[in-house]
Amino acid sequence: MRIQLIHPPAFLNPTALTALRPSLPLGLAYIAGSLRAAGHEVSVLDAVGAAPARVVRKGRVAQLGLEVDEIVARLDPQARMIGVTSMFTYQWNVVRELLHAIKRARPDALLVGGGEHFTGLPEFSLKESPVDVLVLGEGEETIVALAKRYEDWTNRNTHDPGVTTLELAEWMIEPLAGTAWRKGGEIVVEERRARMRDVDSIPQPAWDLFDVRGYDENGLVTGIHRGITVPILATRGCPYRCAYCSSPNMWTTKWVARDPKLVADEIEGYVRDYGAANFPFHDLTAILKREWVIDFCKEIVARGLKINWQLPSGTRCEVVDGEVAALLAQSGGWSLNFAPESGSDDVRRKVHKQMTEKSLFGAVDAAVKHGLNTSVFFVLGFPGDRVQDFRATAKWAARLAKAGVDDVAVGFFFPIPGTQFYRELVEQGRLQLTEQVMQAPLFVHDRWLTEDRNFSVGLKARTLTWWRYRIVFAFYLRAVLLNPRRWARLWKNFRSGREDSKLDSFLQILKERFFTRRAAKA
Repeated sequence: MRIQLIHPPAFLNPTALTALRPSLPLGLAYIAGSLRAAGHEVSVLDAVGAAPARVVRKGRVAQLGLEVDEIVARLDPQARMIGVTSMFTYQWNVVRELLHAIKRARPDALLVGGGEHFTGLPEFSLKESPVDVLVLGEGEETIVALAKRYEDWTNRNTHDPGVTTLELAEWMIEPLAGTAWRKGGEIVVEERRARMRDVDSIPQPAWDLFDVRGYDENGLVTGIHRGITVPILATRGCPYRCAYCSSPNMWTTKWVARDPKLVADEIEGYVRDYGAANFPFHDLTAILKREWVIDFCKEIVARGLKINWQLPSGTRCEVVDGEVAALLAQSGGWSLNFAPESGSDDVRRKVHKQMTEKSLFGAVDAAVKHGLNTSVFFVLGFPGDRVQDFRATAKWAARLAKAGVDDVAVGFFFPIPGTQFYRELVEQGRLQLTEQVMQAPLFVHDRWLTEDRNFSVGLKARTLTWWRYRIVFAFYLRAVLLNPRRWARLWKNFRSGREDSKLDSFLQILKERFFTRRAAKA
């Protein structure tokens, strides 16, 4: 069956104080690979990859990539299934517009949605858009099963391959785990499909359907940019239940690791096929089992691969000791990010962050000793946060700078659909799914917090903003005093475009914004 997958345009905050950038859609590449391995003819319409330098302001936000009408003009007229991914709820406005436009242009095609947004808000998404079926959670097995069922049904009904609500109910009459769909006026959310255990059998991402080099040339990468970049997923899921995180809803709490040798095979293939040298791991919790990370590092070293690999999304710290840190450095795993979220024991307990002071500072000491780039993430404004919690975080920031951590990032809490905090705020009547709430993640790194995005209790937005800058100042003041030569290196990297740290990445983004605005005025 002919299937077209669509990566929508991305939304950006053009004034955000962050080093985060859009990047290759790893999840969609996995879906493409699985569908193709199942025998389907798959194409990808990547709105970002097709126009990676086109940024159009739309109010407070900016849109990166093709416009909706341009996407519709490029639809495959022979595709019998069209799949649209949506990872972030803040993109819902453009995704909803796109779904309506696709359905108008191709009412005969089955329109499928998948990704974290649809998994977190299935009923809402079906009510607000003409999407026919949603794939919930881990998607590879479900999308293949859905495609087979639809193909079999349409082959038996070749007189009219179009889809109506009645026909959809006919061929979806038997439950299909991991989906949500309409049955007349009723929305049906099926039981979730069990997580895959044999993750080594999942086909590799179909990167040949994407412009890998185009993303790289435009700096659209996760983490620190150090050569041609291809994202990797070595493990799936996370065993923890952080109250602010969507992982338990999307992935459950099952953590499954791939065979380290197969991960190394994949990396080696990208080195050969794309000249790739930089591999950000998109894992939720890559370093969980000590034996696994040791085996993986040794495999990279044994093959003589001269690569950079990094953990930009944050990872656990319990297994990072001297031996592990030495192997990370030897294998090219040079950048670690830890996310304690707060220096307050009370806050970490409240958000179910199972990270102790001893484990964090022990891991930092080992990483710094072996020359690894390290960053730490903090979040302010969780429901119930107090000023004394911020004081504890500021003390940790200063201690981390003294310990040799390279960078710190401090953001504001925002509720993600499908999380514990989101459900609690809705139940308390403090949260409604408005456009402002959906776009809150875009503004978490604004220069200041506004009251409409403040979900703390009894604290003003200006108080949270003040503490954010105080924590950042406490960190970088100590960092400057302890390592004044770093600032000369920052200036050199700023001029040359080299990235050795999160701060380097952020400064390169600022430079690009400056020259883009200057060119626009000219």
